[in-house]
Amino acid sequence: IKRGLEEEGMRIQVAADGESGLQAARRGDFELIILDLGLPGRNGLEVARELRADGNRVPILILTAQDSTEMKVRGFDTGADDYLTKPFAFAELLARLRALLRRTSSDDSIIQIGDLSLNLLNRRASRAGVEVQLTGKEFELLKCLMSHPDETMTRDTLSEKVWDGNFDQLTNVIDVYINYLRNKIDRNFE
Repeated sequence: IKRGLEEEGMRIQVAADGESGLQAARRGDFELIILDLGLPGRNGLEVARELRADGNRVPILILTAQDSTEMKVRGFDTGADDYLTKPFAFAELLARLRALLRRTSSDDSIIQIGDLSLNLLNRRASRAGVEVQLTGKEFELLKCLMSHPDETMTRDTLSEKVWDGNFDQLTNVIDVYINYLRNKIDRNFE
């Protein structure tokens, strides 16, 4: 799931047990939480209950093999916004995540600079009304740059925000991706 969501351009943090997941959710700035019920230590229902008791309003999607009506009702009553049972189609998971994000989005879901537009919900870019096809990493890089239009973005900053600092600083990966973006965004446009 982590790899698939990252391929869709999402930034993911995984917690191996209920306690570490609860602590991460309390100190993190997440747009959405995918929560399994069968977590070691604290189970998913306990985590959801505690988050809601804390006033945390981040959407929670429960993803579990427990498919009884009773468990679904308990999940929703505990604070889940959606409930998906295993096995599931990855496309359905993505659709449910997009729906949850749409419900909580505000007017800042589109970044517009000149005739360049970036829709953060459907992860699409367009220039002068023409859709620009971007890979997940290109999208994240463009989002980072467009979110800071009047700032100089250093290689270290881009490395941290777009690649989570997970590449060799001596490579020219950032230069390559900047070149990809320039070719896609500037070519054929004034």
